[in-house]
Amino acid sequence: MIIGVAKEIKDHETRVGLVPSGVTALREAGHEVLVESHAGEGSSISDREYMQAGAAILQSPAEVWRKADLVVKVKEPQPAEYGYFRPGLILFTYLHLAPLPELTDQLLAARVNGVAYETILETDGSLPLLTPMSEVAGRMAVQVGAQYLEKPNGGRGILLGGVPGVAPADVVILGGGVVGTNAAKMAIGMGAQVTMIDKNLNRLRELDDIFGGRLVTVASNSWTIGESLKTADLVIGSVLIPGASAPKLVRREMIATMKRGAVVVDVAIDQGGCFETSHPTTHTDPTYFVDGVLHYCVSNMPAAVPHTSTFALTNATFPYLMELANKGLEGACETHPALRMGVNTYNGYITHAGVAQSQGRELASALLHK
Repeated sequence: MIIGVAKEIKDHETRVGLVPSGVTALREAGHEVLVESHAGEGSSISDREYMQAGAAILQSPAEVWRKADLVVKVKEPQPAEYGYFRPGLILFTYLHLAPLPELTDQLLAARVNGVAYETILETDGSLPLLTPMSEVAGRMAVQVGAQYLEKPNGGRGILLGGVPGVAPADVVILGGGVVGTNAAKMAIGMGAQVTMIDKNLNRLRELDDIFGGRLVTVASNSWTIGESLKTADLVIGSVLIPGASAPKLVRREMIATMKRGAVVVDVAIDQGGCFETSHPTTHTDPTYFVDGVLHYCVSNMPAAVPHTSTFALTNATFPYLMELANKGLEGACETHPALRMGVNTYNGYITHAGVAQSQGRELASALLHK
């Protein structure tokens, strides 16, 4: 199979979908690898390193997309890339289609077979290709929140950990999954007062044990969320329904009750966000205010630390990429049910229930079983 590695063009997206060690492994397995020139520079990987690993370097993105049987990326294709779509092309990347009907239309019309990292679901219930970036985003959410709580950046002028004689910041985390747990680790480590809100009582019990009572756990409902927001300095939204739009846990009227200069970081923005006041932002223009509350809703947060993020991501994605290359899409899905869960579009049809439900479209999940 011919594997194409496209350079990311989303705003400040500096990760890359394949590192040189992966090129070598694919070449040793009999595959050809085409890398767009400068694709790895943002992650401190040079064209020379890719060439030494056995890749061919192509100058034109169009040439990479045209020649490849499978294109591996990090983020969802941007409008400028839609023209590269063609029937039978396998696209392996984060897609986050639920809030993106236009991209879904383009993939369906071109009959692109879209395999989304974020919906690959193993039998133990884990999301292995979402986990590493969730770890990064969770830890970053606290760093970002602490930065924007500073007065010159628009915040209340609160030091996250406080000092002796002055209370620390009040941090509220919505969702006790991978993002929320990593955010709690960072916030507690920096000395903040942390409240975790989740609907799963067993998960709250686990978190109470993990953090040894240093974390306040609260069962999730609209009242507890609303009350917690009134005193919060920083709120981190980290809820997830795989493949589907994130639930809007925080309503507009709740934001109005928050302190002026408080900060919300919506890590769920890739799936539409969990605050009613959220809309996607970029690293170039990351924040805006609603009712005096600073919102940070950058949809590719881990791109700010691309070296760490690229290697963490490709550690997880590469075994699945190799399986797709060795067996083809249908063969890989037949032998590995987790990969079948990753297929969001196939031959012009939507094949993931979360995407179909979020967009009110027909589901054709049986296609890959034929």
